[in-house]
Amino acid sequence: MMFIRPVERDDLAQLMYLAGKTGGGLTSLPVDSDTLSARIERSLMTWQGKLPRAEQGYVFVLADGDTGKAVGICAIEVAVGLQDPWYNFRVGTQVHASKELNVYNMLPTLSLSNDHTGSSELCTLFLDPDYRNGKNGYLLSKSRFLFIAAFRDRFMQKIVAEMRGVSDENGHSPFWDSVGSRFFSMSFSDADYLSGTGQKAFIAELMPKHPLYIDYLSPEARAVIGEVHPQTAPARAVLEAEGFRFQNYVDIFDGGPTLECDIDRVRAIRKSRELVVELSEQPDQTLPLCLVANQHYQQFRVMLLPANMQSGTIAVTAAQAEILHCRAGENLRVVTLCREEKTA
Repeated sequence: MMFIRPVERDDLAQLMYLAGKTGGGLTSLPVDSDTLSARIERSLMTWQGKLPRAEQGYVFVLADGDTGKAVGICAIEVAVGLQDPWYNFRVGTQVHASKELNVYNMLPTLSLSNDHTGSSELCTLFLDPDYRNGKNGYLLSKSRFLFIAAFRDRFMQKIVAEMRGVSDENGHSPFWDSVGSRFFSMSFSDADYLSGTGQKAFIAELMPKHPLYIDYLSPEARAVIGEVHPQTAPARAVLEAEGFRFQNYVDIFDGGPTLECDIDRVRAIRKSRELVVELSEQPDQTLPLCLVANQHYQQFRVMLLPANMQSGTIAVTAAQAEILHCRAGENLRVVTLCREEKTA
């Protein structure tokens, strides 16, 4: 059985293995043992209440109940930009007009922005390619919404998600070649690694302070602004189905889109309900598949189980109850997996 749980120190080796499979471009999952170890420690300290809000971040893993391995990772940053600046480009417009010549030109631009400072962030979503089957990707991505719903006061009003932009199998980014390389004088992979390991001062020091005219970029760079890496397209579709939208902000490295939504308008948060646990030897498998989470802060768990949102109860087996750390009569937070399954 597959389930979501908080990250543990013993997951480090498996997370290093996953980082090696990303192929680059996933800034928050670098192939660096010290950085990943520090990320795990920061997550543990967040759960222990030892960090101020500006430093808090939660890391979860998708665990294979049969092997015990961590085969996927996802995370939530509580409030970005309060400790280190959080940058992206805002895609905007500048107008150049001459009444005398009867010329009116609207030119698209890129402007450095900190507009999302103080937002919560969904980040570090990666699933081992060997496990990209069934509904594992949905479970990994959407499980975070039930954590937010259960502990809403720990998060901000808006939530954002930076989507991985277009790059090839060798880590070549056309957006970087036309923009970042002109200012940073390094490769995309080097800049990505520095940022992923927390060395971000160079961004403020070297990025342009004035708007860039998009028409000056290469055709290849212009074509990928706001577009996602092919492997990230399913993740974008999942978030858009939950209510996230692209509001013309893109990543400064690869031009990938930043999606955003008011937290209380996210479908899985807004429509989640508490159902009472009933132990059963054989739950009804014809019911809609749902995200099911306990509400234990320290031992948070999420699984995919069949449930009827209108019944007031949810049937779980003894083995499932053990994983979820729940007993008969306790409440579990439940929401249908997909928007199309309208049972609530």
